[in-house]
Amino acid sequence: MVESYAIDSVDRSEVLRYLGYAGQEMTAELEERIDDGVGRCLSIGAPRGTWRIFEVAGRGAKGDGTPFVRLADTSLELLGSSMQEHMDGAVAVGVMAVTVGMAVERELRCLSLTDRVGQVVFDAAATTLVERAADACEASIVSAGHERGLFSNFRFSPGYGDMPMTTQPVLLQALDAQRQLGIALTDTLLMVPTKSVTAVVGLFEAVQPSTHASCAGCACFDFCKIRPTGHTCRG
Repeated sequence: MVESYAIDSVDRSEVLRYLGYAGQEMTAELEERIDDGVGRCLSIGAPRGTWRIFEVAGRGAKGDGTPFVRLADTSLELLGSSMQEHMDGAVAVGVMAVTVGMAVERELRCLSLTDRVGQVVFDAAATTLVERAADACEASIVSAGHERGLFSNFRFSPGYGDMPMTTQPVLLQALDAQRQLGIALTDTLLMVPTKSVTAVVGLFEAVQPSTHASCAGCACFDFCKIRPTGHTCRG
């Protein structure tokens, strides 16, 4: 399933966080540049995502002792102790990829040659935007799980913990992400467009400890498809 996300604003405090802001005094010029960078990113970004849900087909350990979670109907295996813990008890897994598109990539490359300060600001804005797109995609997985009577934990990306980056090509292939979203991989397993995110979300038969106690503060709040029905992801 491929989705487009209408995102017309991002949290400015998140942009500042990616810029390394820690309460320093900022000039009016820098404030304006940040606002301009965010506005430019929102105007040319095209947040899109694709996702699928796979049943958990089995668990075990490789010959070298590496734990794995095997998914049905795909060659994708989730490797490592982090995945063993994150997917403990999961009956299905949502697999997702999102990107904000090549226009953002081209702007970053142009700024790297012409305006280094502008590049840093725009990069922070683009990172914030792609994470918002990931929130929207995750909300779709949570909603689909809810329709099946399942509960979710939070998204977990290759490179976190000991989940290997070598997961990337198989994950993207499982989603047909190059055709659907235009996401490709370099020889070093970095995604292009660089402002792209892949992740997995566990789906369980019981509410998970990581589930928000209330809707307040949930990253998926703005994109939630469950609340309008009068229910929550907690059941």
